[in-house]
Amino acid sequence: MMPLVKSTLLVLTALFPIVNPLGSAPLFLSLTHYYSAEERRLLSRRIALNSVVLIVCSYFIGTHILAFFGISLPVVQVGGGLVLASTGWAMLKQKDDDNTKSEVHRTVDQHDLFAKAFYPLTLPLTVGPGSISVAITLGANEPHADNQIIFSIIGAVIGAVLIAASVYVCYAFADRLAEALGATAMSVIMRLSSFLLVCIGVQIIWNGLSTLLRSLHGVLH
Repeated sequence: MMPLVKSTLLVLTALFPIVNPLGSAPLFLSLTHYYSAEERRLLSRRIALNSVVLIVCSYFIGTHILAFFGISLPVVQVGGGLVLASTGWAMLKQKDDDNTKSEVHRTVDQHDLFAKAFYPLTLPLTVGPGSISVAITLGANEPHADNQIIFSIIGAVIGAVLIAASVYVCYAFADRLAEALGATAMSVIMRLSSFLLVCIGVQIIWNGLSTLLRSLHGVLH
């Protein structure tokens, strides 16, 4: 039983601070301010499901997918960091007037709603390149002994489900958080979160570039 708990806690403690659902909730609300509360809850459920799938797939088959396409993890970090930074920059430039018109709702087809649930709301906002690279790294270092791998598999799934549950709670009730804090406080939090998203994207890019440059330096020397 202890290996199962250890595996679950490893995934949970490594990924939860990176996913940071509470910090992403204002960004989610900013991107979905024109949806009704019910539509946001539908989106939250789909994002939570997408998050589980992304984390579990990255953990178990991420290294194999990268090897199949001949892509290294640093390249994933650079590409994913660019997407994350550009998303944060676009939100940072968004006018406050656009965020305050929450009373204007669009009639959205459910298919279009769920299409947006994956990009950009799941990837890169919720499970971004940082989360994916960490999940791939954890999966690559999982114990492969016959008596250990089953605990690793179950533990990773439980950890991913717990993270997804926290994502659903924070996103589904983001509007109540906004009401409690007020428009001004939410605007400040949204701006700060957007700026941090840009910084995280740049840091991920730098991590990937640093590894690539070190490998290039090793080849040249």
